[in-house]
Amino acid sequence: MSVYPFRNPDLETGERITDLLGRLTLEEKCSLLRYDAPAVERLGIPAYNWWNEALHGVGRAGRATVFPQAIGMAATFNLRLVETVASAIGDEARAKHHAAAAEGSRQQYQGLTFWTPNINIFRDPRWGRGQETWGEDPWFTGEMGAAFVRGLQGTDRKYLKTAACAKHYAVHSGPEKDRHTFDARPPLKDFEETYLPAFRRLVKEGVESVMGAYNRVYGEPCCGSELLLKTILRERWGFEGHVVSDCWAIRDFHVHHKVTETIEESAALALKNGCDLNCGSVYCDALLDAVNLGYCSEEDVDTSLRRLLRTQFKLGLYDPRERVPYSDIPLSVVNSEAHRKLALETAIESIVLLKNREAALPVRDSDRYMVVVGPHAASVEVLMGNYFGLGSCMTTLLEGIAAEAPPHLRIDYRKGCQADRFNANDMDWSTGEAKNADIIIAAMGIDANIEGEEGDAIQSEYRGDRIDCSLPESQLSYLRALAESIEKRQPKARLVVLLFGGSHLSIPEIHAFADAVLQVWYPGEAGGTAIARVLFGKACPGGRMPITVPRSVDDLPDYEDYRMAGRTYRFMEEEKMLYPFGFGLSYTRFDYGDLTVEAPDSSGEGKDGRVRIPVSNTGGMAGHEVVQVYLERKDREPTDPHLTFVGHEKVFLQPGQTMEVVIPLPGEAFSCYTEEGMRLRAPGTYLVHVGGSLPGKRSRDLGASLLSEASLTIT
Repeated sequence: MSVYPFRNPDLETGERITDLLGRLTLEEKCSLLRYDAPAVERLGIPAYNWWNEALHGVGRAGRATVFPQAIGMAATFNLRLVETVASAIGDEARAKHHAAAAEGSRQQYQGLTFWTPNINIFRDPRWGRGQETWGEDPWFTGEMGAAFVRGLQGTDRKYLKTAACAKHYAVHSGPEKDRHTFDARPPLKDFEETYLPAFRRLVKEGVESVMGAYNRVYGEPCCGSELLLKTILRERWGFEGHVVSDCWAIRDFHVHHKVTETIEESAALALKNGCDLNCGSVYCDALLDAVNLGYCSEEDVDTSLRRLLRTQFKLGLYDPRERVPYSDIPLSVVNSEAHRKLALETAIESIVLLKNREAALPVRDSDRYMVVVGPHAASVEVLMGNYFGLGSCMTTLLEGIAAEAPPHLRIDYRKGCQADRFNANDMDWSTGEAKNADIIIAAMGIDANIEGEEGDAIQSEYRGDRIDCSLPESQLSYLRALAESIEKRQPKARLVVLLFGGSHLSIPEIHAFADAVLQVWYPGEAGGTAIARVLFGKACPGGRMPITVPRSVDDLPDYEDYRMAGRTYRFMEEEKMLYPFGFGLSYTRFDYGDLTVEAPDSSGEGKDGRVRIPVSNTGGMAGHEVVQVYLERKDREPTDPHLTFVGHEKVFLQPGQTMEVVIPLPGEAFSCYTEEGMRLRAPGTYLVHVGGSLPGKRSRDLGASLLSEASLTIT
């Protein structure tokens, strides 16, 4: 076979794409816009399946390192760690892809195009897919998502390690039951300030792909929206990668949204407005007919195929393996010892200590008897969340405690109650066992059977969403009985409640009677070891909440209302917060010195400002502190946020150590959007708050690190 020019890696990529396009028939071109693109055997092009997942490890493809779920990684507040995790995932992806391809296997979940990260704003705790996100803050979501993209895509100037994807664009945060039909119409101010910034940030970072959402925005289906895909994504932001539909979303155009009448019209609408790749069957079934009927043209097909081929060339799929720097990553990296250690480190950093009355934790040397209870103590399922791979060393909480406990500590285990709302067993001995215990560890929370994507959460009555934010009644009733037993029989026993899950758990009653509370998320394959090391004081908790936990779902606006008023720390009244955004305690203590603020330049778009502050570990244990920067505009408009998170740095300090922390103060933070969606510079007086949690009375009441603040005038 002669070597075609498109196979020559020394030619310019555009020239190679033009050569290949000229050799394809229209039918072949249309077939290559499908996610399950077939082979073009006459040109030696193998089949390629674009659909792959890497939310917190290579997903759905067998053995892989299972890192904490995305919301848990968000709780680390550690950009460098997140980038390292994503790089490890990319290494495993490369190794698995090349090993499978060498065996002639090119199935779904074996490619190099990953539909992650999910950078939707976790605007409402009832959304089952909030676990996939990086929390509720637009700036923070953008920065964490950008770090993940950097790790996945690598640092080579020519080749991508893997291709990342920013999803779901845009205004897509539930309800799951309505995702194929609803039309999101947020105020333009909310649209620009809350729903778009993370996508803009990832485009700036160079994310290779963007996935359109199922829903409509301002009447247009996202995967065929001229506003989203042309005006904003391509023209305003200059995006050069490819756009993929969510799976079977283009079918929704005529079946559910009713914006088109036929499948051919749906295919043409998506293609002409810039949806290049169809996850689904519409392009397979109708795109060729749409061209032949004149609804769209072959030039439209070529435009989209150029973008897809550009991604494939950047991945090196048409080049000799020896020319591609990532093709020689050995299969031995998959779930390697180094990656398992990284999963453990990430899980430890994700754990958030929410309460620790009278130093109930860590476990004391004087403790002689521990009782472990709860439906999740021996569960592998709560380690994984959704979109997971399969680790070879999955450690449950019970296994972690058994391995990390000192030899003098007697440990007993009883399940105590069922995980869901049903509890058929009325006979329970564990509350009686508590009368002799020094410390009781209660493994509570929810799992991916209760919250998740439409169709995945098999015990959810709401297509993966939750109707409230509390624990299932079976767990609440059990904890009440346990607390009552402790109070009557052993008032010195300490009750520690662990909260597994990927979203908010409003537990004001439990917070009141528990001695300690830890949010442990879906902590990944090393979760049991990580939690045990924190419990026994071998590691210091340093996670922070990437979400605000309301006291009750009754304190939230209507779930189907896409206005941000009353939602997240930015707009919620403080008295409605149980745990604020950015909050987390430690076993040690951090003190802040005098704050110095350098203003950004007057244009607001040039040189950043700086905040400088000395932070000291004045406690007795080494640990992490998350230094957070918030802006409070003194003369803000009623629809402006109460506070805006604009920067952070996670530092590790030994006892007695002091470090000067320097954090950029971006000029763009001193701007806002009008009600008409126009961006304006916002001069005036600002308070710059720097500390270990969200500023305010609630954080102080919960025992967060003290804040420093300074006034800053922007002209």
